[in-house]
Formats: sequence, C-alpha cells, structure tokens
Amino acid sequence: MDLYTKNGRHLQVSGNMVYSGSGIVIGRIDGNKVFGPNGGYVGTLVNDRLVYRSTDSALIKSVFSASNKAGTGKANHGCSSIWGEEPNIPD
Repeated sequence: MDLYTKNGRHLQVSGNMVYSGSGIVIGRIDGNKVFGPNGGYVGTLVNDRLVYRSTDSALIKSVFSASNKAGTGKANHGCSSIWGEEPNIPD
C-alpha cells in the first residue's frame, strides 16, 4: 500500500505500521486513524493520504514500541485539497 501525507510526502506501510520515507516509526493504523508510539493521534487516513484533523486530535490509544526500518527512495506526490492539515511527521 502506498500512503502519502496531505502535502505528498511518501510514507511506508508494513502491515498496520506506518513509517516515514526514511524508515522512522510514525504510528500504527487503527481503523482509519494512525496513532504514534506514545498513543497520541497522528492523522486520519483519507484514501491514500494521511491528514491531521484537529477534531480528532484528542483521541488516544495505548502506547507501543516498534523498530525503525530501512528507508525508501520512492518519489513524493503532489499536494491534495483534502480537508485537514499536514501531519507533523519526522524525516
């Protein structure tokens, strides 16, 4: 599965885990939401995009740990006009 941020940054997906393009753990997919290792809300999945929505920002899930993975050189995509903001994702 290919996944991108609202502004088109490529994210890696492996099972239910989401990683930045450089392989840093972003979070775990739970339904149509992604929650970080600290249990905090990262973003909402809308088609192939991860978008931060302030209306969902109070959601919290359980804390978890996961290992980073190898980076990828996959190209970014263009921006999307989906409602919401660019999620705060390390690279």
